[in-house]
Amino acid sequence: MGNGAKAQQKRERNNNSDKAGGKSQSKVNEAAKSIVCSDCKQPFLITTRAPALTEHAQNRHSKTMEQCFPGVSK
Repeated sequence: MGNGAKAQQKRERNNNSDKAGGKSQSKVNEAAKSIVCSDCKQPFLITTRAPALTEHAQNRHSKTMEQCFPGVSK
């Protein structure tokens, strides 16, 4: 078996692995955005913690977290 056969096998392997699909997380990330600001409708990931939500409410709207994100617990 010469080096030409190894190169051909590698090309075939690479072509087969490309068909597996992309590894993009964008669809998963869009689905995980379930916290939405009631004022500006900006979406946040479900894993966003209270300090980040409080910072958004104070800096953007001069409100409390409870006013911008009703129903989200601390």
